[in-house]
Amino acid sequence: MAARTGRDNQRYGAQGERLVAGVVPLSADKSKVLLIQSTRRTGWVLPKGGWETDESTAQEAAKREAWEEAGVLCSIQRDLGIIPDMRPTHQLSSAAPKASYQFYEVSVDKEESQYPEMHKRGRQWMGYAQAKQALAARPELLEALDRSSIKR
Repeated sequence: MAARTGRDNQRYGAQGERLVAGVVPLSADKSKVLLIQSTRRTGWVLPKGGWETDESTAQEAAKREAWEEAGVLCSIQRDLGIIPDMRPTHQLSSAAPKASYQFYEVSVDKEESQYPEMHKRGRQWMGYAQAKQALAARPELLEALDRSSIKR
């Protein structure tokens, strides 16, 4: 299965914001979160991506992104709500437009060794303190982590 690319089927909100679905993948004991390497810049991010028009729910999109980017099959445990884009205006562009993030806390059912973006992204389990530091430059992702039930 290849990862989806492009934004031809991207959903947008009422104010023109890109609708993004993502996951906070927690270990069974909730002591660690699985982060993935960003492809656009250095550092770590949570699995997330555009909610597309052929997906009936943001949950479906979030689970697809978890598979494509992190190689995990997961089960949604909790809706973490909508998180607005917190980037300053100067960081927005046509390639990176304003977004609205819908995150879900998930449990990882299976971590596959082969997955669509395995050659583009590393993945690493981190405790809360390490993950908080890794996500410091992305306040919307840190907010999703903080809304989850990861052990602090």
